[in-house]
Amino acid sequence: MGTSAEIQEIIDTFELLGDWDQRYQYLVELGERLPAMPAADKVEGNRVKECMSLVHTAAHRDPARPGHLTYTGDCDTSIIKGVVAILVQLFSGKTPQEIEALDVDALFEGLHLEEHLSPNRHVGVYAIVDRMKGQARALAA
Repeated sequence: MGTSAEIQEIIDTFELLGDWDQRYQYLVELGERLPAMPAADKVEGNRVKECMSLVHTAAHRDPARPGHLTYTGDCDTSIIKGVVAILVQLFSGKTPQEIEALDVDALFEGLHLEEHLSPNRHVGVYAIVDRMKGQARALAA
């Protein structure tokens, strides 16, 4: 599935939910279903320092698919953990070039996150994306 189709599918799923309260609950549920992040990945170098929440993301080469990456992530707040879960799902299984090309702005606009997150959280969400893309670039080098 192409990246724009994947992003549209995520947006469509959220649009089915109707109001923000339902979308918020779904984000919380996505965060709860996020696989536990290995302790070895919860290091300072994987922390997204720009976030108000305690957020970690880590990229790894996929041993089953050379050239592709998988991600792990965690957060100490439920709503942002849901956003991390979406990003981990979206970024995993892609090459660094595909990750770099992801239109995360379209995703966040489609989810209407900017309307429901504080400005500080909004900055933090983009910092998570920047960290994840930076991790992909580092593994591609």
